[in-house]
Amino acid sequence: MSQNNSSTRVKVRFAPSPTGDLHVGNIRTALFDWAYARHTGGTFLFRIEDTDTTRVTDEYINAAIDTLKWLGLDWDEGPEVGGENGPYLQSQRLDIYAQWAQKFLDQKDAYHCYCSPDELEAVREAQRKANVAPGYNGHCRDLTDEQIAAYKAEGRGAVVRMRMPDGNTTFTDLIRGDVTFDHNFVPDFVLVRADGSPLYTLAVAVDDILMEVTHVLRGEDLLSSTPRQIRVYQAMGVKPEDYPTFAHLPFVMGQDNAKLSKRNGEVSIAWYREMGFLPEAICNYLALLGWSPGDDLENITMKQLTEMFTVEKVHSSPARFDMKKLEAINGDKIRALTLDEFLKWSLPFLTKAEVITGTDAEIELVKKALPLIQERIIMLNEVPKMLKFLFTKNFAVDAESVSKITDEGSKAILKRSITELEKLTDWSHTNIEAVLRASLIEEMALKPRIAFTALRIATTGSTISPPLFESMELLGKEACLLRINAGLAL
Repeated sequence: MSQNNSSTRVKVRFAPSPTGDLHVGNIRTALFDWAYARHTGGTFLFRIEDTDTTRVTDEYINAAIDTLKWLGLDWDEGPEVGGENGPYLQSQRLDIYAQWAQKFLDQKDAYHCYCSPDELEAVREAQRKANVAPGYNGHCRDLTDEQIAAYKAEGRGAVVRMRMPDGNTTFTDLIRGDVTFDHNFVPDFVLVRADGSPLYTLAVAVDDILMEVTHVLRGEDLLSSTPRQIRVYQAMGVKPEDYPTFAHLPFVMGQDNAKLSKRNGEVSIAWYREMGFLPEAICNYLALLGWSPGDDLENITMKQLTEMFTVEKVHSSPARFDMKKLEAINGDKIRALTLDEFLKWSLPFLTKAEVITGTDAEIELVKKALPLIQERIIMLNEVPKMLKFLFTKNFAVDAESVSKITDEGSKAILKRSITELEKLTDWSHTNIEAVLRASLIEEMALKPRIAFTALRIATTGSTISPPLFESMELLGKEACLLRINAGLAL
């Protein structure tokens, strides 16, 4: 598995700790890993890091699996798919981590530390006052048997700490080049809690080696954990040429230059899904956060992404999240959908909003109406409010629009419209438009905006709707006349 062997097949992993809904930063990492695996013909491994039992729930685990499926980021190894390196939930691998921790203790690479939380805090406070780098001071590094016996007699629990040697750790990051960490700033770190549960640094390093991961693409926030993971590789007896190659992705920043936070609900992928963003639009936009296909190309397909993605094109500087740009890309993706695709994506939003129940007749009408709005929306959650006028059983004009059709001018428009529309025998949008333009624009000398706004409100209930004449055709003659008459009575 030597990374220096050009024949080595790439294997990357996405390994979230699902303590909440996956957010933009998580998915950008998953996307880059997936694209790199697909570009190189390698393997995309999905692993759930669920050792934090106080915060990880089955609900969040299932949501993470569902989110990746929804986005189209299929994995070659992992939950539901299986593979020869399972299990893929760390909670099912605790015995493996315990065995390695014991091996490190036996090798004297690790030791038991009996310091209490209060003692550790007192050390940190003293370090702060002395203006030195905070970290473990090595108090339990070389305890005698007597000292250990005394701590046990007190009933103290012990964590397992990894012994950091003097010197430094240098590795080559595919994005940042050579990175060096002085061990003076990487103190002995905890591998196993007093209750026997493993910490991230132990579990992730052991799994990456055992699962034969060749490349670790992950967020920049994990850069400082790299020397600790390399120390675990060393203790495992892994040769340096067989360490995974690291690539730390730039931060995603908000518009205010603050780092996007998991606590901000707006950056959760679940939120974007509910708002009606297409998965391909999300992937397209996130791909542009820190990576560029070149030639000012912005609207790309998943196939193009896999063809063009290389780690070399990932920037080291932070990327800035721009909601307007995401919305623009989503609008482009919606316009590119076939009618059947648009229908498939729209129906769940219409049923959830209770605009339709899902009958064949309703779906047929939706299908006729969708081409009218495809150019006009940027998110799928706009579909229900654009089409509800076609299906409402108790039609009423929006409260904020009532005043716009109760003046004398509007009433004159509605009266004249009824007179002309009643005469129509062929109820098509072209005929509707022709008679209304002849009577309202030419004969009454009204501006289209004035004339047709009143009609739009009367027939659809709002100033915002699909194209007026096509909407009236879909509503049918009887419904239109009933609504215009009702508008007159307001």
